[in-house]
Amino acid sequence: MAAESRCKGCTGWLIVLVVAALVVTAAVIAIKKKTHHSEASPVPGPPGAVVQKYSNALSVALQFFQIQKAGKLVNNKISWRGDSALKDGSDAGLDLSKGMYDAGDHMKFGFPMAFTATVLSWAILEYGDQMAAVKQLDSAQDSLKWITDYLILAHPSENVLYIQVGDPKADHSCWERPETMSEKRPLKQVNSKIPGTDVAAETAAAMAAASMVFKSIDSKYSDSLLQHAQQLFTFADNYRGSYSISIPELQNFYNSTGYEDELLWAAAWLYHATGDQSYLSYVTVENGNSYADWGRPTWFSWDDKRAGTQVLLSRVQFFGSKLSSNAENKGLQLYRKTAEAVVCGLLPDSPTATSSRTDGGLVWIDQWNALQHPVAASFLALLYSDYMLTSRTAEVDCSGKSFTPSDLRNFAVSQADYVLGSNPMEMSYLVGYGSKYPQQVHHRGASIPANANTGCKGFDYLTSTDPNPNVAMGALVGGPFKNDSYIDVRNNSMQAEPSTYNSAILVGLLSGLVTTSSVAQSLT
Repeated sequence: MAAESRCKGCTGWLIVLVVAALVVTAAVIAIKKKTHHSEASPVPGPPGAVVQKYSNALSVALQFFQIQKAGKLVNNKISWRGDSALKDGSDAGLDLSKGMYDAGDHMKFGFPMAFTATVLSWAILEYGDQMAAVKQLDSAQDSLKWITDYLILAHPSENVLYIQVGDPKADHSCWERPETMSEKRPLKQVNSKIPGTDVAAETAAAMAAASMVFKSIDSKYSDSLLQHAQQLFTFADNYRGSYSISIPELQNFYNSTGYEDELLWAAAWLYHATGDQSYLSYVTVENGNSYADWGRPTWFSWDDKRAGTQVLLSRVQFFGSKLSSNAENKGLQLYRKTAEAVVCGLLPDSPTATSSRTDGGLVWIDQWNALQHPVAASFLALLYSDYMLTSRTAEVDCSGKSFTPSDLRNFAVSQADYVLGSNPMEMSYLVGYGSKYPQQVHHRGASIPANANTGCKGFDYLTSTDPNPNVAMGALVGGPFKNDSYIDVRNNSMQAEPSTYNSAILVGLLSGLVTTSSVAQSLT
């Protein structure tokens, strides 16, 4: 009996000890949760193990820029493409033959083309080491320079910028290969009497960003880009007006909803490129309250640069600007706070998560060019995640719930994987990647055999039910409907048309996913 009593007593004490241990453990966990912000996540070193699917997808995506090149092609690797638009700009005594065609047509729209260059530059500046690790950096730089060469020539004097080559109505009335175009290709410009703040500022952003890309490669070229960027920013700022109000016929194509975001975007890039504090003051103290829309998350696109600017300026706030005044620092904090609102709206488990998603998990904002917003949002989320890693920031707070850099990266992965085939259609929306992808891409050059002589009226190829005779490698089509469906019909331009600006954002996203790496604390 005595031994049995002692055993019962032991059991009682054991229960007490277990309960006490659980209480202590709970307390420790609670304390850790409260102090988790001070625990830095590990920072990766140089590019690590390559994720092959993203490497393969990146090499495919970059090929679309080669397909979209205008002018006299150099080292052309696209068998069905040849020289085109060689006389572009001749009406003004300029050589505007380079640049890239906008989408499935043969227009050169300066507004989205400049945005393409800005985003492609951003991707190279942040993830160039990862591009190099999979031997894609040279291709990205070549594509960027093909655009910036054009932009330099499109800016022949301080207050003149040519912003369009081609007549949209005439272009869209033809279905032909670019190599055989015969219709007139008139020019549009903005100047001191026909202002275009948005397009001039976006072009300034592109040239400022690109000047950093080429700084260590060709310092003279870099200096030229920076000079053009500064002149264009001054022009944009001094002669205020939206280009699509100045030239109303452009409202049917790339209508700008305002120019304030482009002014902030351009100034932010010029600050990174020059270190000139006046540009930082411009975006924080002078115009932040009026233009930045602090506290309200928006979607990043060729038309709206606010979310991109907020993430780009978060970089400054993360890594410090030693010369910043208190007022400038306060503005930077507000930019970062808004960037956090942007990423919090993306994370599925966040209290502020957007409910606008397909059943397959894709963020879905618009039926036209549906993939633009989720890909752009993913690129920003990935950048923000890597800023957190490099700065050893453990968490971001989303209305009381904390998320890690890995959570942001996982969101970006989910959207990238959807694009590459993890979707209800089990189809890659990146043409040329995987075993199943759209066969009837809305793209003139891809839809017409290289030896066909159609003249302007090759519409039989538009309405044909056959697959495109030429594969538009790297084209990111518009994407699915909200029910995750896709209709692979060439005349379905809503879903089937690719664009260079979507490709630039996708290149940025894939470059960041190729491997895990910290970003540099400075872009210069």
